[in-house]
Parts: sequence; C-alpha cells; structure tokens
Amino acid sequence: MFFISLGVSMATGRLGVGETLEALNAALKPRGPRPHRATGHPGRSVWFKESGARNLQSRDFLAPRGALKALFRDGQVPKDVLDAVTALEGPGVLPVQKCIQTQAGLVLRLERPAVFQQVLNAVPRYIKPPALPSAGGKVIILDCVPLHSQKKVGALSLNHLRVILVADHLAEVLRTQGMEVRLVPALHDDRIRWFLQQLKVNWPAASAEGSLSSEARAAAKQVLRRGVAALVEQRKLEARGLPTGVLCKIHLKKFLEQQPHLEGYDANLDTCLVREEHLETLVELQEATRPKQSIHPMGPIPKDDCTLIYVVSCEEEFQQQKIDLIWRLLNISAPFKQKYLVCGPVKVAGSSAPPDAFQYHQVRQAQVHEASVQKRGRTHLQDEVWKENICVLTAATIKFEMLSTSHRSQITLNLGATSASSKGNRSGTFVMYNCARLATLFENYKRAVERGLYPALPSTSEIDFSLLHEEGEWLLLFNDIIPFSEVLSQLAKLPVSSPGIRIPISTEAICKFLVQLSMDFSSYYNRIHILREPQPHLFGQMFARLQLMQAVRDVFHRALSALHLPPLSQI
Repeated sequence: MFFISLGVSMATGRLGVGETLEALNAALKPRGPRPHRATGHPGRSVWFKESGARNLQSRDFLAPRGALKALFRDGQVPKDVLDAVTALEGPGVLPVQKCIQTQAGLVLRLERPAVFQQVLNAVPRYIKPPALPSAGGKVIILDCVPLHSQKKVGALSLNHLRVILVADHLAEVLRTQGMEVRLVPALHDDRIRWFLQQLKVNWPAASAEGSLSSEARAAAKQVLRRGVAALVEQRKLEARGLPTGVLCKIHLKKFLEQQPHLEGYDANLDTCLVREEHLETLVELQEATRPKQSIHPMGPIPKDDCTLIYVVSCEEEFQQQKIDLIWRLLNISAPFKQKYLVCGPVKVAGSSAPPDAFQYHQVRQAQVHEASVQKRGRTHLQDEVWKENICVLTAATIKFEMLSTSHRSQITLNLGATSASSKGNRSGTFVMYNCARLATLFENYKRAVERGLYPALPSTSEIDFSLLHEEGEWLLLFNDIIPFSEVLSQLAKLPVSSPGIRIPISTEAICKFLVQLSMDFSSYYNRIHILREPQPHLFGQMFARLQLMQAVRDVFHRALSALHLPPLSQI
C-alpha cells in the first residue's frame, strides 16, 4: 500500500517514541542462531510505551512476559541482550537508564533528567514536524462537497457543517507538513463566508487570486458541454425528451462494468441526469488541477503529484459518486487519484427537527455568553476583547463537538447549556480555559520579575531538571510534549493507493490530544504551586517547572492553530 507519508525524519535531532520502540524491538531480534530462542513474530512489536501515571512511577516501556516467551525459551532474556537494550543509542532514541527483567517482563526506565534537558532545550522540534523534501510539488485538492450546492447560509445543515470543519482542519494539518492544499469550491455567498469566519474557517472566496475569469470559466464550461455532446453521439445516450437544464442521461452502471479497476462505488449506481450545475462543479475541479501561472490555463498538474479528496457527508456520497463518474467518463480526471473522506451523520438528542448550522451556532454562542455573564458580569462583556473571546469560545465548543469523534462515526449533540461549559473535561471551553491558565501563570511571573520578586528565567542549559520529580511533570513531557509531532505526522498520512475509494484519516486526533493534554495539565496545576515563595533556594525548581510549562504552552498553541483557534489569555 502506498502512503503519502509526511512523518518525522530520523535526522531531525528530535527524540521520539516511535524511533525508540523501533530500536527496542530491533534489540530483541535474533542476530544469529541461538538454541535457546523460540520462534516468534519478528514483525510484531514486543515493547509498548506506558502512559498511565501509576505505571510511569516505575517504568517507561515494557516488554510483557508473554511476548518474551515467544522469543526466548521460558521467556528468560540473555544477559547480552539486556546489556544491548540498556546501551541503546541512535538518532531519535531516548536515553536509557536501566532495563531489568521482572515478573511482568522487561521493564525499562529512561534517564529522565537527560530527557528533560534534551527536549526542553529544543522545543520547536517537538511542536512542528519538518516538511520532507518529498512533499515539494505535491498537491492535495480537498473538495468540500456541501459548498457546491449551497446558496444561502440557512441551507447549511449540521451534516454540512461537520464536513466543512473536517475539510478545514485537514487542510491546515497537510499545509503544516509542506503540502500544497487547494480548497474547492470558492465561495460565492458572502453570508456563508461570514458565518464560516465566525467559526475561524477562512474558506477562499470566488474572487480569490488564481481563479478563472468569467470568460475563461465560460470557455471551460463550453468545452465540457461539447464533451457531453460528443459522449452522447459516441455512446448513443439519451439526449431528447429530457427536462430543461438536463443535457443528457448517462448509464453509469455500463461505464462501471467497463472499468474493473474502479472499486468501491455504490452497487446501486445506474443512471445520472447531467445538468448544467454539474458542469459548474466540474469547472471548479478542473480549475483546481491547473498548475499555478501556467501558460496553458486548462493544463493539468502532473498525475503523480496530485490527489483529489472529496470530503462529503454520508447522505450526499451517492450523488457525489455520480458527478465523479461523469468527470471520469469525460476523461478529464483520469490521471488523478480520487478518494472519498466520508463523514457520518450528526443527530440532536431528543429532537425530531434539528436546527440548521447557523441556528446551532446561535444556540452555542448564547450559552457561552450566558456562562461568561455569570462569571464576570454583563457590563464587563461589552469590551471588544471579550466579544472576540466569546466568538473564539463558541468556535472551540463547536469544533470539539464536531471533530472529537472519528469522521466515520455518528455524532449525537446535546444542546443543553452544560455542553458549552468549561466544567466538562472534554469540551472545547475546557481546553481553552487551561490554555488561558498558562497565559495567566506567565503574566503573573512577568509582573513578579518586574517587581524584583523573582529573577528572569535563565537559559535551559543553566536549569537543573533533576529537580522535576513529580509524577505529573514526567507525564506531561512523556505523554504530551514528546509525542505531539508524531500525532501530527500520523494525521498527515494519506493512504491514497489503498483499495476502494474511501480513505480513513484520524481527523479526531488533535482534539483528543488537546483534551488529554488539558486533563494532564489541569491535574498537575491543581496540585502544584509553580510560583512559590520568593526564596533563592526555591528558584531552581521553580525555573525547571516554568521551562516545562513554557513547552506545554507552546504545544497548546501549536495544536490549537491546527484547528484555526487562537489561544486566549483569559476566560
């Protein structure tokens, strides 16, 4: 299976969980005939990373006893293998302190102060995976199907809104990895564009730079119309006695039977009425496949450099497959890989008539506003900064509701006020609240420095990270900071050559990561006083903790930017 893989390079100088697991598994593989070894599964991972606070008290990685029995007689690991694991080194490999065999299996603990030192000395490497040279020149076209047919903002359903948010989030992640992403279609309706901007979705407008002129669009449409006419002539398709605006009726089932390589299309596809609006959609797609500044406006991007992904709701996938096949039939899109990212339905608990997307936004905005009034008072919220805060909190609430679930699964919304509260530990407002707590922490520290209570934060090379020995401190580094770039990289892997037309992508990964990060940070912050008494003998530990919190803040900001959510300084 071929992937567009934009993972982390071994040469980045970044310590990684993936690189460490790979090295640990390699250390247990046979390097020659050993009569005491049993037959195992060399392709299967023996080690796994610990993540729970309880287990992390004593170990960071574990090779379970049962897995060891598949490799060694009686599961007893030879001393030379134990020594090899303890001495592991290499690009990206976390430094090992000790590895011992216990009843549970091989227990490995890392050299934690050294890991703190190396990671916190190079935080930028952990918050943004480097773009690979192979990403250069690659183009991903994301076709947000609901936006083709919408004329008014009131026509956007909850299903449509989910598709739009998924497409917008995926586009940002792919851009971060160095891909060129083109969004289709450009928006013609200013009201829809304004509504999406309230949700921090900056979708391109129809007048954006690079769009075809009206004359060029008309010419392109005429080319397609002639193609349909030729198709009718060649295939003797039905072109008479059809409704106004219908160019012809195409028998798609016959076409699919002639294309055995096309797998995964709905078995119920039979005929399709080709309408004028279908040609407009095809013009949008054709325009997106043009190289920038091309002397041939209708010339396509080289086939190996372009992938088209239709982002569509489950209720509209069937109709979109018809348009897809029209394009294939006209032999316009044949060179390009085409995949479907299908989003499951959005339901509202206890409602037979769910609100549209705009009404849903109004409900959540009113709830966020009311929660802010109860906390800060109505007069305070007239400030422009707080109006923007409410806008961001509303967008965060909606995005986490829509994006925290796998795109293939159904979402059931509860429109009660508690869903927009920061008290729930899985909500967008909970994440924004904890991010704001970090802003408050550093603002308080800055003011204390200005008053002469604390010295300025020294460089990381002067900080003693062995003073970080609280469970929550290692958990934040090991579970949240180190793996973050790997989360981004996994999300950017597109199995474009996988069988069938549907493509699975973990679009929920960033929201789930942010929720877990918020829970880990909140648990730690509620127990530990970081800004302690201004006594010199306490400064060393305070500096180490502030450096860690600075890295946590950077991860928060970078993860939120993948959702187009700006961090807030107060809530």
